[in-house]
Amino acid sequence: MVKRTAIITGSSRGIGRGIALALAERGWQVTVNYRNKRQAAEETGSEVEARGGAAFLVQADVSSMAHLDRIVDSTLDHFGSIDLLVNNAGMGPRERMDMLTVNEKSYDEVMAVNLKGAFFLTQRVANEMISLIEAGKIQNPKIVNIGSISAYTSSPNRAEYCISKAGMAMTTALWADRLAEYGINVYEIRPGIIETDLTSVVKDKYDQLILEDGITPIRRWGQPADIGKAVVAIAEGYLPYSTGEVINVDGGFHLSRL
Repeated sequence: MVKRTAIITGSSRGIGRGIALALAERGWQVTVNYRNKRQAAEETGSEVEARGGAAFLVQADVSSMAHLDRIVDSTLDHFGSIDLLVNNAGMGPRERMDMLTVNEKSYDEVMAVNLKGAFFLTQRVANEMISLIEAGKIQNPKIVNIGSISAYTSSPNRAEYCISKAGMAMTTALWADRLAEYGINVYEIRPGIIETDLTSVVKDKYDQLILEDGITPIRRWGQPADIGKAVVAIAEGYLPYSTGEVINVDGGFHLSRL
């Protein structure tokens, strides 16, 4: 059986780890990308292998063009192919500031990680995928962008993040349009309120909103495994006649309700 390979950016923890583990259960080989947290990445790698997958760790900052090449080149050297790219790495502003006072440094940093990095990594990977398809080494590879309900939900104290995720929506549409002729389908998964270490600082707030106020029709926190299952459905080819599709994994947050 031919092993399939996925690159998952920002997969040392949280949603990225959930995706890596879900794919591992299907026997995927996974490039676990991390920026700083080596120990967390090693834990993810160990769990991937315990679940039947294979893990390869790559330290890289997706906001750096040179680091993007490192992710791709080392994956190809180690595994020999790329069947799936998941643009998951992302960050919020280091300090939440009102839009009237947000500074250029914060804006540029968030955009570089959340939007520029994903765009240019997709560009590099897409060209490699096209070459691999033409060489008969892979068939119907896929690209998944991890967006956010912040693409359409205003949070004026973290405008940089919201704008970056709105930009990710158009990035998905553009790549879906451009790559369809090669048989490369592109998707966006739009998580809602997911329980990770990044959201732990606002746990009390969202416990109230979810469990008592019913901000989501499904009254529970989302889990990284929920996102992982959605990625598996795409990776395993269960949506072959869809591209540019937005898949909400948000407990129904996106519904308009009275």
